[in-house]
Amino acid sequence: MFTLFNRRRTLLALPLLLGGAALGLTAFAPNESPRSVRNESFGRGEVVKYKVHYGLITAAEATIEVDDAIQRINDRPCYKATVTGRTNGSFDLFLKVRDTWRSYIDTTSILPQKFFRNIEENSYRKKETVDFDHQRDVVEVESRKKDKDPKRSTHKVPDNVQDLVSGFYFLRTLDFSHRKVGEQIKVQGFFDDEVFDMTVTYKGRQNVETKAGTVRAIRLTPRMPKNKLFRGEDAISVYLSDDKNKIPVLFEAEMFVGSVKVDMYKYNGLKHPLALTKN
Repeated sequence: MFTLFNRRRTLLALPLLLGGAALGLTAFAPNESPRSVRNESFGRGEVVKYKVHYGLITAAEATIEVDDAIQRINDRPCYKATVTGRTNGSFDLFLKVRDTWRSYIDTTSILPQKFFRNIEENSYRKKETVDFDHQRDVVEVESRKKDKDPKRSTHKVPDNVQDLVSGFYFLRTLDFSHRKVGEQIKVQGFFDDEVFDMTVTYKGRQNVETKAGTVRAIRLTPRMPKNKLFRGEDAISVYLSDDKNKIPVLFEAEMFVGSVKVDMYKYNGLKHPLALTKN
């Protein structure tokens, strides 16, 4: 288990990698720039906290939050959205993780202007900055690993491409009220020097249990390519609250090493009441 998690570096990134498979949606026509996305779901000061469970063990905690202040990047007003996570308890003894992922998200287009990662996992260290140019549809990446010179590269990307963090927030702006069970949403995004394509299937609505209470939720399943980590194409389920917030409240994954659940336990700063059925 240690070798797999250390090589894949996934345990703490699960809130992103599980949901990230369902992110980066490009639902607009090419060359429609700058686009304007109606956002009634989130704003400044929102904080959601999660516990990561590996079987019966609480292995890690993660936080997804939007800063109180609007930032200005590339002369555009942006939300500063940050995901942080850390292993805890006995997991720290063999897989110590302290990760930060951050996106500066244009308040009008919900597109990323800049993406940042700081990865600290055991002795592994990596810092990465991605600058997005949506006019030219290119990204510039600067990456530095422990004790090594930085590497720089430029990549061509699709129109309106998302990073993983901004993809979470863009997904929340979509209207699911008239979608049919089995309906698919095409996905594109940029991560780890590559453009990825994925298909997300809308699975309907159901109540889910979280540590913050029982929540009415929308279930999405991203189709996974064959890999050595997740078991089957529909191994991941992502649950968004079935309300105007559409916050991610639960992630579930069937992995070859066992089941993993990322469970919301605390939240504040939501724009609308959460769709709780009972506390």
